[in-house]
Amino acid sequence: MKGLETSVVKLRHEVFKEVARVAFEADVEGVNGEIEAIPYRITPTEVPRYLESVYRERAIAGERVRLAMGMSLRPADKPVHITEGLDQSNISDKYYEPPLMQVIPSACDKCEDNVFEVTNQCRGCVAKACVASCPRNAIRVENGKTSIDKEKCIKCGKCKKACPYDAIAHKIRPCSAACGIKAIGTDELGRAKIDNEKCVGCGQCMVACPFGAIADKSQIFQMIQAIKKGDYVVAEVAPAIVGQFGADVPLSVIKGALLDVGFQEVHEVASGADVSAATEAKAFVEEVVSGKLPFMLTSCCPAWAMLAKKQFPQLIEEVSQTLTPMVTTARRIKQKTPKARVVFIGPCAAKKLEASRASVRSDVDFVLTFEELSGIFAAKGIDFSNYKGEKSLHQATGAGRGYAVAGGVASAVEKCIREYYPSVDVKIEHAEGLDACKKMLLLAKAGKKNGCLIEGMGCPGGCVGGAGTNVSVEKASEEVRKFVERSSKPLPAKDLSEIELP
Repeated sequence: MKGLETSVVKLRHEVFKEVARVAFEADVEGVNGEIEAIPYRITPTEVPRYLESVYRERAIAGERVRLAMGMSLRPADKPVHITEGLDQSNISDKYYEPPLMQVIPSACDKCEDNVFEVTNQCRGCVAKACVASCPRNAIRVENGKTSIDKEKCIKCGKCKKACPYDAIAHKIRPCSAACGIKAIGTDELGRAKIDNEKCVGCGQCMVACPFGAIADKSQIFQMIQAIKKGDYVVAEVAPAIVGQFGADVPLSVIKGALLDVGFQEVHEVASGADVSAATEAKAFVEEVVSGKLPFMLTSCCPAWAMLAKKQFPQLIEEVSQTLTPMVTTARRIKQKTPKARVVFIGPCAAKKLEASRASVRSDVDFVLTFEELSGIFAAKGIDFSNYKGEKSLHQATGAGRGYAVAGGVASAVEKCIREYYPSVDVKIEHAEGLDACKKMLLLAKAGKKNGCLIEGMGCPGGCVGGAGTNVSVEKASEEVRKFVERSSKPLPAKDLSEIELP
């Protein structure tokens, strides 16, 4: 559903806008009341907008507000205000309380998962191929129509394949289908439940849920507190940002808007990607070509790296030790301005988990998605259809900017290897989507990918397919392609000291 202006997308945007508005405008005495009022601003009348009841709508909106403020969901068995715990959260250096991804119980529709069911497309044909195909006699005929005994059904799907009218539906919970690592199960009440031991925070389940029942925590409120407090807040923007606020809105205009919001500086994370590409090219030659390691896994996608470390711990040595572009750029900003508060703005929910690690906290203070930034722009009245602010921003090469799309990381490293080490032959593999990533890691573990540089992207399409994006993968990929082509430099310098960074 990414790229479609669905009711769920509109709801999320309203929540982010309202939370940002309160953060910017409310004083200390009035903030609680303003937060409690948000569900009534979203559903202002007695007529529900999306569900069967205004009370349920407002209850769900209250949970979304809490998550948007970085707080946990309220317990279902206790009377708790939306603002409960706000005093601990209303600070500029608040970190996420795990888990990041959460199912809102009152919003979950208890979708059936992995169930086969005969629909009204059944014509009661004479052949009854569905009956003949079932190995457990789970299909019976009643009044000329067939039905499936769910107690006997082993969910093999043979009946569905046999039906000439496609009258048998395979019902799969959308969030579960979107999770490539099977981290979503069912709780005792039939609602979706995330296994946090498996979850890598990619957020594809959140995008897939048609009820908006899954949401991640945000730092919008805390980041705005830092701006209001007068901290020196610096934005580092991921290359996937081009096209996210309109195909005719260039990076220079987005930079102008960020400065108007209150950021002191704006930098390209793609400059950090340039460093990563050059560093990984050197590491591949020194580690893989030399025979020290059988292959090398790229490190820039946190969902991919976390998947490798959680489910394939024996491959940890093969994960590149190169810092991610987010961290590389942030460290250079902090070296130049030690008191700066660095905000990574990108497409990725999993970056929030990366930034919460103890080793990264001192480098990246806040992580916002493009979707969350859209709410901030709306709260400040910035409309790109008539916004005129523009500030030049040109720090990175085409290679670093290409990190935003699937295959872009491996391509950048490969081009650097061919330029810096022309005698070296490099084999490239890449996988996008966690299911494909897991299969790639299985092949690598089995010795089928020796000698390869392996890029993994947790989201289909790469970063442009991240859970926090505003437009479709196709539109975003095209904008990144044009962005790369317009770059004045195709590749970073081999000497890292010559790469332009903040």
